[in-house]
Amino acid sequence: MTRVLITGFAPFGGERVNPSWQAASLVAAEPPAGLDVTAAELPCVFGESLDVLRDAVRAHTPDLVLCLGQAGGRPGVTVERLGINLDDARIPDNAGRQPIDEPVVPGGPAAYFSTLPVKACVAAMREAGQLTRLYLELKRFGRAGRH
Repeated sequence: MTRVLITGFAPFGGERVNPSWQAASLVAAEPPAGLDVTAAELPCVFGESLDVLRDAVRAHTPDLVLCLGQAGGRPGVTVERLGINLDDARIPDNAGRQPIDEPVVPGGPAAYFSTLPVKACVAAMREAGQLTRLYLELKRFGRAGRH
């Protein structure tokens, strides 16, 4: 059985819920056949979300990690191909921090490409009737203020 870690974020910006965490929780509660799915809620706090993610990976040793986030204003689901090593918050996180143009991982690469077959993911969601788009320029990994 394939072990999957799926993450979503805590509410932020005055919201009571975060759809990314709601979706992750639902998938974990009723996982697709052949998958052992664990959900982890990440805090919307710069510097903490990446630590919580690393802890969850160590604790659950998944075969696959799928991180969900909220992108307000985007229609449907967007599959993101790239994570940029940059914290650049338009609003403060839940601890009041608002980093601008700071690396998430100092000394790390400028960006990381997804290892998932992103075009196949988009095609499968479209085939299932979901409004879906593929994004090249993507959310910054580890940032919390805009998820």
